[in-house]
Amino acid sequence: MAALAVAGCQDATFEDIAPKTEKRLPPKLVESMRAKGMSTTAPIMVRIFKEESKLEVWKRKDNGRYDLATSYDICKWSGKLGPKFTEGDRQAPEGFYMVRPYQMNPKSSYHLSFNMGFPNAFDRAHGRTGLHLMVHGACSSAGCYSMTDPQIEQIYAFARDAFKGGQTEFQIQAFPFRMTAENMARYRNDPNYPFWQMLKEGYDHFEITKVPPKVDVCGKRYVFNQITTGSDRMSASGACPAMTQPDTIQTAYRSYQATYEKAFSGLVGNIARDPAPSITGLKEAALVADWSRRRARGEKVTREPPSLQTQAPAAVAAAPDNARAIATAPETAPMTTGTTPPPADATTQAEAPPAAEASGGKRSRFWGLFSR
Repeated sequence: MAALAVAGCQDATFEDIAPKTEKRLPPKLVESMRAKGMSTTAPIMVRIFKEESKLEVWKRKDNGRYDLATSYDICKWSGKLGPKFTEGDRQAPEGFYMVRPYQMNPKSSYHLSFNMGFPNAFDRAHGRTGLHLMVHGACSSAGCYSMTDPQIEQIYAFARDAFKGGQTEFQIQAFPFRMTAENMARYRNDPNYPFWQMLKEGYDHFEITKVPPKVDVCGKRYVFNQITTGSDRMSASGACPAMTQPDTIQTAYRSYQATYEKAFSGLVGNIARDPAPSITGLKEAALVADWSRRRARGEKVTREPPSLQTQAPAAVAAAPDNARAIATAPETAPMTTGTTPPPADATTQAEAPPAAEASGGKRSRFWGLFSR
């Protein structure tokens, strides 16, 4: 009552005094969503682009397709372009992840947060390790995607409202950059290019259908919108079973690819921008993780994490052994110069990642969209 009285004296709104987990989306944003045929409790999907430092929130419209609700400038993300390899490498993940209600953390040390679900089935199949990989507030990153506090309040509200509306999980698609023909041509010689080509297939499926793709892992790779045709099940590390895709998707994808290949071919050798730095693989990840471990122990280390280009040959040669030795290296202090992390209080139980991560769930209404 006292808070309400004070709020009334200062012309404050409900949002000003509401708990951070109950802040409502701005009226102008809600109005914009309604104009696009979206309800506040409709399902969502999130896309992240490292190089552009953008986080997009997509929402399902009344016709079943998704449209962009809004986007945010990512305040900070750490590491380079490329996937996360090992605990302590300070890499923000790339790939396809699922967020469920229990991954939401209202008591985060970083204002609000939700666990991305790293490592997923693909990551585990490749032996990749890491804990507590989040999207959170406080604008401080050491392996996560960090937003400002007002931004994370809105993103948290999008997820909260979608869960209230019945969505059981929402998909996060994390990419190194927008997977355009120009960008793919620019990075065609990067060591991560084969991995990014695989991610691009999922990116393309969403661009074509405007529906989050059904994501599975088999043969240690992502597969998208596949239906198994026999009794065998998907195995992340095992061979892929017999599977197929709906004819509508196959036809649309072939047409999309033909246009893309033509554009890609015309751009090779005619790129205006240079590629941004990327992680070169597990050996470099091990060097950074070893640096993180020594930094956490209070040892004197370089201001910035090492890379294969800055290390002596002896250190590079030792990197594979280091990768096995640093499985428990913490991802703590931010690597961005001038950033001060929030108080290092104990991580809440709600912030801890799940013991196991299931692969993407099937969406019963997905295939019906293509028969309309």
